[in-house]
Amino acid sequence: MPDSTVWLVIVLLGVGTFLIRFSFLGLIGDRDLPPWILRALRYTPVAVLPGLVAPLVLWPAATNGEPDATRLVTAAVTLAVGMITKNLVAGILSGAGAFYLMTWLVG
Repeated sequence: MPDSTVWLVIVLLGVGTFLIRFSFLGLIGDRDLPPWILRALRYTPVAVLPGLVAPLVLWPAATNGEPDATRLVTAAVTLAVGMITKNLVAGILSGAGAFYLMTWLVG
């Protein structure tokens, strides 16, 4: 692929991401948004985080795409502690502890 094509793609992607951010920050940044939009935006992190984590749990590269008990138990512990305590740090730390414990137990 020629260098000019690579640079063209980089520039176009940069302009595109700038325009996406500018649409929220530059055009409507000083106005109040309707309540229904604010309510929908509250759920964005809750939707994005599982979308990033689920493939790593269900199809991990470390096991050639086969689900394993270590990752499934870790995800369950993290989810349960996070839901019960409503504390992100507690969920993350308990998930890390469960992962290391399961790695040690399963081998």
